[in-house]
Amino acid sequence: PLQQLQPKVISKRLRTSERKPREPQIPRSLIKEAFRHFAKMPVTTDAYRIVEKCSERYFKQLSDDLEAYTHHAGRRTVEAADLEVLMRRQGLVTDKTSLNVLIERHFPLQYRKLLIPVAVRGNKVISIN
Repeated sequence: PLQQLQPKVISKRLRTSERKPREPQIPRSLIKEAFRHFAKMPVTTDAYRIVEKCSERYFKQLSDDLEAYTHHAGRRTVEAADLEVLMRRQGLVTDKTSLNVLIERHFPLQYRKLLIPVAVRGNKVISIN
């Protein structure tokens, strides 16, 4: 004779422990807003999903590269020099275009003041770090 199968009861505590921890992600709204700003035309939802996946992979690769540069230098902290080496390898920073030039081109004044040391009256250099 056939027996009826009964559903297996799993406690709530077991279900939550089976979940994989999630990695931190860039907010979807930020990616969408940035892409919308640069695309300057309507974009389908499927295209946004592809852009999200690409940006996640891109930033994952960036962080892995920065980690490798820092490890190679024998340090445990990523420094600005590591970022500059990475951007030079990507072709963003060149002999003609420095990191400060890129900051001046692409960041608003309030962020430029935080990233670039500024000379003020009396030949004093202020670096807000």
